[in-house]
Amino acid sequence: MKNLARWESNLSRFKKVIPKPIDLSKFNPVKTAYLKSGETLPLLIQPRSDNVDLVAWTKLNLEFIERELLNHGALLFRDFYINSMSEFENFALTICADLFGEYGDLPRASVGANVYESTPYPADQAILFHNESSHLHCWPLKQWFFCVQPARQGGETPIVDCRKVCQLLDSTIIKRFKQKHIMYVRNFTDGLDVSWQNFFKTTNKSAVEEFCTNSAMYFKWLGHNRLRTRKVCPAVAKHPKTGDIVWFNQIQHWHLACLDQATRESLLTLFQEEDLPRNCYYGDGSPIENSIIEEINEVLRKTAVSFSWQQGDILMVDNMLTAHARNPYLGPRQIVVAMGEMIHKASIAL
Repeated sequence: MKNLARWESNLSRFKKVIPKPIDLSKFNPVKTAYLKSGETLPLLIQPRSDNVDLVAWTKLNLEFIERELLNHGALLFRDFYINSMSEFENFALTICADLFGEYGDLPRASVGANVYESTPYPADQAILFHNESSHLHCWPLKQWFFCVQPARQGGETPIVDCRKVCQLLDSTIIKRFKQKHIMYVRNFTDGLDVSWQNFFKTTNKSAVEEFCTNSAMYFKWLGHNRLRTRKVCPAVAKHPKTGDIVWFNQIQHWHLACLDQATRESLLTLFQEEDLPRNCYYGDGSPIENSIIEEINEVLRKTAVSFSWQQGDILMVDNMLTAHARNPYLGPRQIVVAMGEMIHKASIAL
């Protein structure tokens, strides 16, 4: 009887205990934050301890990564002790099993079948904002940047929210580009930019012609083994997953007016305008007004977000929600790139 009475007394006291909430974040091996107050691009993801295996965690959290990527447009994985290009490639493969391995605009890295070096461009000059491969018939929806070695000074990879760019640009500009699109004109010239042999991964002109025909790209062979191509692509697009209208192009990266004055004047002393290595126009071939370019540049400048690279950082972007650039830098710098989940033009029709 005494035991029964004691049990009933303990049960009565137990029922009066007020439950305390459990902080589940203590059981989550990663934490999220923003780099700057009031700035939601990119979302910073860090481990809570030194023993978190990024690849193992990723396998269990693919839905979280996808959801947050679509929400923010860019994710920055930091302090996960990723020390090699092969580890970086394994991470990207965990998210996208079919990485793109036939890219012609970037040199392949020394390690990894699907890893590329960043754009070879003079260190003292900026690479302006662009969405990767938006001048072609297909492009990666996902893109990863891995910091093997940060520059001694500069060398950041600024990013912009392409949804916000569409919201801030004058509606008449958006309407005009929706209607007209963009024509990208490229002249492959030996010693300047990527050669057509490297870009198309062949020395066979017939294979190049077949590729151009299949991708609705105009081509013309010129003297001295030169090739000119023209391709009309959207400037404004609809994201295939979110339905958001996004600024999606390479205007800043291609338009002559976006080059600094010295570079622009130097190129025009070497080439007629039609022979420039790269330039772009409205889709009907008419020139894009400098005043329009100035307004685009101003909006991109206002919306740009930049952070200093740390060794081992991985920046993952949705290539349609977020455009990227590169600042000038001093000292050795190595950022490698992986791409995947290829999208075709028909998927983004407005």
